[in-house]
Amino acid sequence: MMHQFLTANRKELIARCRAKVAERSPPGVAGEELEHGVTVFLEQVIKTLALERTSDPMRSRKVSGRSGGGKPALSEIGDSAAQHGKELMQHGFTVEEVVHDYGDLCQAITDLAFEQDAAISIDEFRTLNRCLDNAIANAVTEFGYQRDFVVADKQADALNERLGFFAHELRNQLCTATLALSIIKEGSVGLTGATGGVLDRALVGLSNLIDRSLAEVRMTAGMPLQNRLFSVADFLAEVKLSASLEADVRGCKLTVSDVDPLLALDVDRDLLLSAAGNLLQNAFKFSHPHGEISLNAYAVADRVLIDVEDQCGGLPPGDAEKMFIPFTQGADDRSGLGLGLSISRRSIEANLGVLSVRNVPGSGCVFTIDLPRHSVAEVPSTVSPVVD
Repeated sequence: MMHQFLTANRKELIARCRAKVAERSPPGVAGEELEHGVTVFLEQVIKTLALERTSDPMRSRKVSGRSGGGKPALSEIGDSAAQHGKELMQHGFTVEEVVHDYGDLCQAITDLAFEQDAAISIDEFRTLNRCLDNAIANAVTEFGYQRDFVVADKQADALNERLGFFAHELRNQLCTATLALSIIKEGSVGLTGATGGVLDRALVGLSNLIDRSLAEVRMTAGMPLQNRLFSVADFLAEVKLSASLEADVRGCKLTVSDVDPLLALDVDRDLLLSAAGNLLQNAFKFSHPHGEISLNAYAVADRVLIDVEDQCGGLPPGDAEKMFIPFTQGADDRSGLGLGLSISRRSIEANLGVLSVRNVPGSGCVFTIDLPRHSVAEVPSTVSPVVD
């Protein structure tokens, strides 16, 4: 009888299963016996088989569950298998390991029965399969639930972290602007003095923070792009208008190149404005006092390149790509969230472009936006023909 065979060979079966688990275990877990794993399941299979040989064989369903499964609370195997699935998730196993864990025992029983020429009936194998089916189903279900819970928890933590950073920066800028405005309203200082400069910097900071956050929301939410064809020259003029104020506030010089009036882009203008604004904001922030920031646009073959060059003094070796990692801040000035460059890269890539950085040792950095080239001549005419 199978339950006698399992009882007599219990230690050997567990040893074989442990050996297989150890081969697949993550570092630090090898050889560890999980509380609700093979040992408990084997005891429950033995108990089920023994009950099925009594005068009331249906009592075994309280241990194994009925064929086709059921709620974990309706069977001992369902309950312990759910606990096992939870433990496997917590110990870093994959969902495949959940299935393998029970499959190992089935294989061990089959191999040992063959080696010992044990007589096991078809009905007993059917009972074993029912136990395995219910155990795997409940373990996998609980494993999936725990995995989804962990993922959701991590996403919530990441969102809370971002919101916390955003609220902190927003509060700082708003408090600065409010304080400067209250001093100006007292009439002891004017708008053109140092206090007026503080107010300007706070308002520019608020504007940049909101623009960057709106771009991130659009990218994270996967909102569709709103592409349209526009002149690069007109775009640079708009960027220059808003960037000039920050250049004055930061005490930097801004130079913008002349651009071929026929050169055009066909992208989401708002996302490009946000990306270019972030690059200029970084340039003003990290350049030396009275440094010169350059904004240049030009065509190379079928591409349009927009360069933002600063005078930060250059980057330490290996720091270029690290700057695009969210919440990374490598400079002494750690105001801000460390998200601007990450959002800028995502915005450009969403428009089928590339954002890269080139280090100029001893001088600064050149950030380059690379986008597909178009021509203003491609804009369809909206003028109706004159009819005599």
